[in-house]
Amino acid sequence: MKGLYIHIPFCEYICHYCDFVKSVPKNKDTVDLYLKALVQEIKSYQKHFDSIETIYIGGGTPSMLNLEQLTFILESLQSIHPIEFTIEVNPESYTKEKGLLFKKFGINRISLGVQTFNQKLLKYLNRKHTNDQVFQIINHLKEIGIPQISIDLIYAIPGQTIENLHEDLAIIKALDINHVSCYSLILEERTFFYYQYLKGQFEQMNEDSEAEMYGLVMDELINQGFEHYEISNFAKNQNYSYHNLIYWTLGTYIGVGLGAHGFVDNYRTYNHRSMQKYLVSPQKEKELQDSMTLLQDELIFGLRKISGISVSEIKEKYQVDLFSKYPQLYEKIDLGLLKLEGDRLMLTRNGLFLGNQVFMVFI
Repeated sequence: MKGLYIHIPFCEYICHYCDFVKSVPKNKDTVDLYLKALVQEIKSYQKHFDSIETIYIGGGTPSMLNLEQLTFILESLQSIHPIEFTIEVNPESYTKEKGLLFKKFGINRISLGVQTFNQKLLKYLNRKHTNDQVFQIINHLKEIGIPQISIDLIYAIPGQTIENLHEDLAIIKALDINHVSCYSLILEERTFFYYQYLKGQFEQMNEDSEAEMYGLVMDELINQGFEHYEISNFAKNQNYSYHNLIYWTLGTYIGVGLGAHGFVDNYRTYNHRSMQKYLVSPQKEKELQDSMTLLQDELIFGLRKISGISVSEIKEKYQVDLFSKYPQLYEKIDLGLLKLEGDRLMLTRNGLFLGNQVFMVFI
């Protein structure tokens, strides 16, 4: 599959944990100027339009754009006919008019930034929406015929309890949606929480509590009928994020927009993170990947999938014997972090908790 990722780097406010390329725009003209450059960059990849199967508009906060701005972007994509077309939405910037616009232009999947249903924790994260907004949006999306709804959930938030997480998962069950992306809160540089940490005012949740929460997420979502198909992702009835599967299987994807990166014809592309530089020329650099770098990426991304990797396919593709090249894999199997089932190498349940220890074998 081939995907197109489009980055909208604007937010109405900055969440305390987010380190993505983003800013609060000074005015409408700032956004309009960027969107014109973005559409020009999209058009530069026109030769790929017939073969693009997924589009993902992320951010930032794509849903903060007004109807005119959204229409401008979506019109530039009309000659692409993807199987899956996703846009990220923050609950407070959604309107029924925007939902109908999404439907009109063929968007068939919404990724809703919920994070938690606990209002106190939402405030701590600097999120502004209410639970009622989330419920109303999901009902409206179903009414207008956009049933592919994913929500983002964060756990291991300082101050969060197991009971809080139980409540979040109970609400997910009641919402009857078909995809959940669930991540532990990670302390990232260039974030408000990181600066708080440097001043001794932020304390991460301990690893045991974080592991307990991850275990609860896995067990409860599986009990609700979700398939755990990637370390952080759960789907009902095979409603996977096909765009993200492109990343995890080392497929081709084009990245456009500020700070975006792509992978096309064995080249990694990296766009400027500086708006001033992006507006002059979007791409910062383009690197040809050698076979060993591709192997490393394929193993790390592939093992994120619950189904793991095919040892024979790796051997055929890269002409290497996996266990000869990486004998430490035997140690990870003995430690109970990896298992070999037939031809497939995959993380165990303990390995899902300690995936980075396995991934370090390949670095």
